[in-house]
Amino acid sequence: MKSIKMYTSAYCPYCSNAEKLLSKKGITQIEKIRVDEDLTVLKEMIKKTGRRTVPQIYIGDYHVGGFDDLRSLDLEGKLDPLLGIS
Repeated sequence: MKSIKMYTSAYCPYCSNAEKLLSKKGITQIEKIRVDEDLTVLKEMIKKTGRRTVPQIYIGDYHVGGFDDLRSLDLEGKLDPLLGIS
C-alpha cells in the first residue's frame, strides 16, 4: 500500500469523512499534518497544492485534493487501484 499524507486541522468534518473512507479501504496509517498549529505549514500546503482548504490528501506522490475529490475517485472505481488494493 502507498503512503497517505493528509493536511488537516483540529475540527474538520471533511477530514473525518476522508479518514472514515480510507479506513473502510483498510488504510490504518495516515500521516496527518496540522495546518492550524503552524502558519508555515499552512503556507507550505497552499504553495504545494494551490488550495487553502483541508483536507488536502496525498496518496504516495499523487495529490488527490480534498474529500470530495477522494470520494469521486472512489465512486469512479479509481481509488482502489491508486491505493494499490484490489
